[in-house]
Amino acid sequence: MLTMAASPELRMDELPSDPLLHVLSYLGFRDLVRCSYVSRRLNDLSKHNPLWKSLCCKHWLLSDADRLQSGVSWYCLFRQYYGDLGRYIQYYPVLKRAWQQLKDFLQQRCPRMIASLKDGASEVELNDIEAQIGCRLPDDYRCSYRIHNGQKLVIPGLMGSMSLSNHYRSEVLLDVETAAGGFQQRKGMRRCLPLTFCFHTGLSQYMALEPAEGRRMFESFYPCPDQTAQDPSAIDMFITGSCFLEWFMTYVHNVVTGEYPIIRDQIFRYVHDKGCVATTGDITVSVSTSFLPELSSVHPPHFFFTYRIRIEMSSSASPEAACQLDSRYWKITTSDGNVEEVQGPGVVGEFPVMTPGKVHEYASCTTFSTPSEYMEGHYTFHRLANKEEVFQVAIPRFHMVCPPFREPVTRTQKASSSSYSARFDDHDDDNEYCDGDGDDFGDLRGINMAALEGAWCPRHI
Repeated sequence: MLTMAASPELRMDELPSDPLLHVLSYLGFRDLVRCSYVSRRLNDLSKHNPLWKSLCCKHWLLSDADRLQSGVSWYCLFRQYYGDLGRYIQYYPVLKRAWQQLKDFLQQRCPRMIASLKDGASEVELNDIEAQIGCRLPDDYRCSYRIHNGQKLVIPGLMGSMSLSNHYRSEVLLDVETAAGGFQQRKGMRRCLPLTFCFHTGLSQYMALEPAEGRRMFESFYPCPDQTAQDPSAIDMFITGSCFLEWFMTYVHNVVTGEYPIIRDQIFRYVHDKGCVATTGDITVSVSTSFLPELSSVHPPHFFFTYRIRIEMSSSASPEAACQLDSRYWKITTSDGNVEEVQGPGVVGEFPVMTPGKVHEYASCTTFSTPSEYMEGHYTFHRLANKEEVFQVAIPRFHMVCPPFREPVTRTQKASSSSYSARFDDHDDDNEYCDGDGDDFGDLRGINMAALEGAWCPRHI
């Protein structure tokens, strides 16, 4: 009987280099390091330059030019970056790419904003800030500030603008030193760090560094004082993000995808629903909306929205199609089911003439006592060649929804016996933001002025 000779045991590190390197190419950097301790051969192979080039590109977004400039191997370059930024490895590629996309976009559309960006803070500087305020900064925030330490205190602000008549807002992304100067310890805002600041309104978005007073850890929000409470520390919150990463990435996405329009070299935080477009004949109407927290309050319920309307006549329309807007009609429906109808001549005090290829844009506003509502309606036009030819152009339904809001734990519970009705502001002399004239918003600006009493202001402004 013949006996088969046992085949010699094949050790993995005795395999040819090519299949071994192929296997190693599937490993992450931690596993590659572990492999380097197995044997001398695997130690040599695990430092193969192409393996670490891939990892440098993946985690640090480095290019061949970066490697050549460094003068070291890909393996050594990875070690250098990991030694400096290793704690942020889960955030760095996402935030670095977002910052680069934002800067590429701004270079094309708002180049003067690029000059306002500050170089990244060092690890030591961020550690010093934590010691100064006595709170830990979240790693996603720290990572972003290692890339860019906010911006200089200039206008326009990186984090968006809004303009309506004599009301203007532009939010600067604060550098970490200025933010630390505005770190809140007062009751109602304890352990909150400002992220943004507006020179004109005193408005800031904050990040909660501890779960206190009804806030969740690291969420971002606009503070909104409860004007019906006896306790001045009762502050409601309009929530803008669950963490810094979500807050910043959502904003960047809206900017670089064109969701937020660029108007006069500024980012305006209007939101356009892709379905919010209606075409009647040769005329297309589209609408975008924005919520203004600085003119809103939860208690009493007063929610302020602005909307921007674009009316465009197709360039392929015949010259005989030229027409003029005569009047507007609105049907407004609030979330509690109330319906209001509004009619009036023109728009924002004007009666635009539409000719082939012409675009007319204007902005107006409305306030409601409910946190969401929708509007729809039509414009009435007449032909210039025949004033007797009157026709209507549909305005698509558009929704206005305020951000989620939360009441403070300490809010004094008070039953309200009064009901609040919506008020719609769409008058003949409404604001056209391009011209800067329109409604007198004096009464609206006073709605939330309590928020500005004792408002923090950056120390070195």
